[in-house]
Amino acid sequence: MTKTRLFRLWLVLGSVFMVFLIIVYWDNVGTAHFYLHTSFPRPHPLAPLPTPTHGAEKEFMSDVDAFLQKLLGSSLKQNAPSGKRTEQPSMPASNRPVLSNAEESVRGYDWSTRDAQQGPDPGGQQAERRSVLRGLCANASFVFPTKERSFDDIPNYELNHLIVDDRHGVIYCYVPKVACTNWKRVMIVLSESLLDRGTPYRDPLDIPREYVHNSSTHLTFNKFWRRYGKFSRHLMKIKLKKYTKFLFVRDPFVRLISAFRSKFQLENEEFYRKFAVPMLKMYANRSGLPASVSEAFSAGLKVSFANFIQYLLDPRTEKLAPFNEHWRQVHRLCHPCQIDYDFVGKLETLDQDAAQLLRLLKVDKLLHFPPSYRNRTASSWEEDWFATIPLAWRQQLYKLYEADFVLFGYPKPENLLR
Repeated sequence: MTKTRLFRLWLVLGSVFMVFLIIVYWDNVGTAHFYLHTSFPRPHPLAPLPTPTHGAEKEFMSDVDAFLQKLLGSSLKQNAPSGKRTEQPSMPASNRPVLSNAEESVRGYDWSTRDAQQGPDPGGQQAERRSVLRGLCANASFVFPTKERSFDDIPNYELNHLIVDDRHGVIYCYVPKVACTNWKRVMIVLSESLLDRGTPYRDPLDIPREYVHNSSTHLTFNKFWRRYGKFSRHLMKIKLKKYTKFLFVRDPFVRLISAFRSKFQLENEEFYRKFAVPMLKMYANRSGLPASVSEAFSAGLKVSFANFIQYLLDPRTEKLAPFNEHWRQVHRLCHPCQIDYDFVGKLETLDQDAAQLLRLLKVDKLLHFPPSYRNRTASSWEEDWFATIPLAWRQQLYKLYEADFVLFGYPKPENLLR
């Protein structure tokens, strides 16, 4: 009798313990929303799943598909937040960044409101952009590195620019120097992934810049493995199929000029130490460089645009590490031949494209794209910036970024290459 009672007691305690473990595990792995607001926990070791027999493998994967799609569809229908949100320190709300005169000059902020065109897509512009992109990706005669690989072949670390909003079914591939700060702000508002005094941000411009670029703020594809393990790629493919995917691009050479101006003409300690010092040593024959960027600027020691181009063209550069995201090619950041984007916006038509995209996402009543800052790095400046760059370097640089020019419909800058 005593043994029976002890057995029952152990059975009850064991059941309670198992329920507790399941609750803890499910809290770590996520709810049916597959939604995340904060940094990811370390994966917990799980017992291996039963291996289906060869005959049952297809049926097993079909069941997985159905299960994940059901959960994914449920999360979109509910359209409500889940999981923990990141609470940031209180800061005074501001509708625009506080800029120094030098930063204002280089970044060229313009906060005047512009009325974006509210009509339908003029002349089927989106259809044309997407058609050109798909056609070139299918064209065997147009070749560039990484074009032929499949989505499964893309390393996990190369998926870190794909931001996911499960609340509205949106995936955004951000491209630095293409209004990405404000688009990240929009994604934070949509996903409600950041709190201010316990309340999600509603106005994109209220979100401080330092929080916008904090990687823990966003759910990106490269984080899926730690959360979903062996099902991560499968889940990515389902989301890519069901969600609306977009990116914004700009003229590749103008983007390079913009990157150079913001990272090397403004005092940036990180970029000075990591990039400017090696460039000055290798291409400007400088030694004994100051330890800080402020000392270097005071002494008139700055990387020239020619130094920057030399760095990009030097075959040793990418043997050490891939290009920094601010000058890495768009096709390497966003994989347009592996991901079928639903919307391709351009910085040159930002106001119109942003308004059109928000209508497409059915969130235009929820928020407006922040008044755009108009970076004064205009395409008309290209000739001035490249005037001192040897013709051979310009031609090599075009080859380096040719895929971006062609894929996104930017004309070849013949005036710079002849």
